[in-house]
Amino acid sequence: MKRLTTSCLLPVFLVISNVAYSFNTSQKLVYDNHDYISSIKSVQFYQSKEEQSIPILVLNNNEKLLMSFDDLRADNRTLYYTIEHCTANWASSNLSALAYIEGLTEDRIFDYKTSVNTLQLYTHYSFQFPTDGSMKPKLSGNYLLKVYEDGDQTQLLLTRRFYVVTREVGISTKVIPSFEIDKRQTNQKLNITLNLGNIQVNNPYQDIKVIVKQNRRDDIQEILSKPMFIKNNQLVYNDNQTLDFDGGNEFRSVDLRSFRLLSEHIDQTSIEEIRKFSLVADRDLLNETYAFAFDEDGKFFIRNNDFGDSAIESDYAMVKFFLESDTPAHDEDVYIVGLFNNYQQTEENKMTYDSSLGAWVGNLLLKQGIYHYTYTSTSENANKYNGSHFETENTYDILVYYQRPATRWEELVGYGTLVSTPNTRPN
Repeated sequence: MKRLTTSCLLPVFLVISNVAYSFNTSQKLVYDNHDYISSIKSVQFYQSKEEQSIPILVLNNNEKLLMSFDDLRADNRTLYYTIEHCTANWASSNLSALAYIEGLTEDRIFDYKTSVNTLQLYTHYSFQFPTDGSMKPKLSGNYLLKVYEDGDQTQLLLTRRFYVVTREVGISTKVIPSFEIDKRQTNQKLNITLNLGNIQVNNPYQDIKVIVKQNRRDDIQEILSKPMFIKNNQLVYNDNQTLDFDGGNEFRSVDLRSFRLLSEHIDQTSIEEIRKFSLVADRDLLNETYAFAFDEDGKFFIRNNDFGDSAIESDYAMVKFFLESDTPAHDEDVYIVGLFNNYQQTEENKMTYDSSLGAWVGNLLLKQGIYHYTYTSTSENANKYNGSHFETENTYDILVYYQRPATRWEELVGYGTLVSTPNTRPN
């Protein structure tokens, strides 16, 4: 990898960029975390008590979710939001809104502000949900939040998944090395026991479904429908073949909190219509031994050390990533992923291979803050450039669904989280 020459930060002049953002008059609904137009950036959606936590509410509790995002069209739009109940597999439950919403079936977003002292202009929108006297979920389960323009649900801006739980089922978990000898150094095996409490389950093999996700990733999850055995109103999932996850590696990170005092990960800077940063090249970690590094398991945090209000005084920069690689595999694609883009593989975060540099290269438009990210490959080994280790600290979310007799929807009756911190190496 040829190292780029570091240059000094150039003086800043305000430049207003006239960029045309695509917007179709009618958007096809996707039951996923999805942005429908390219001007929507920096979407945050989490339980208001903990920044970047999983967006989950306890039914009939006073907890709230916080949603915020930027629109780079930088004008003031009339925006609304609503919610829709979904199945455990993220399809519509086909229930009437009156069956799962208490109060109004849509609400308007009144809180918006224009960016201040930024090269990249934007409008910042935010709201909390549910609000008193507005809409409130009446059923547990999966939900899709929709944000759209002018009260027209075909003019979608974004959708985000969230959960409502009743916590009727207790969950206990344990991380152990894989039962497969050749995976004991690389994998993390989970054992799960459910305590059904007062729920009367007639057929646990059909009525109970368990979904386990690693680091909030839909592409790294397992769906369980058959426990290994049943005892004393408990369901035990501890067979040798299931819940055996690649440990992966600790996430990489870049600190963009200040555009004045640049972090050591930034190698080169320039300013045109917006700031442009080139990062120091990331190493290929496939064959390297495990080394602990503090990370936030793919999360990102909007922060600004230059000005006071991170929401509207944080600027954007086009950030160029480099990943060292000698020879890419045939027909291989590599993506930069994290919670900031929901780990999705799109053209926006797809990298290209530069043989003259001996590296994969990718560009992302990012708001000031701290970003934890990783690389994923479409080759047979998704962790081709990261390596995989039993010792890696990962966060696992466990979701338990129950379909009661004579009902048409699945309830979310249990939720638990596990941070894997193995304190002994496998034998």
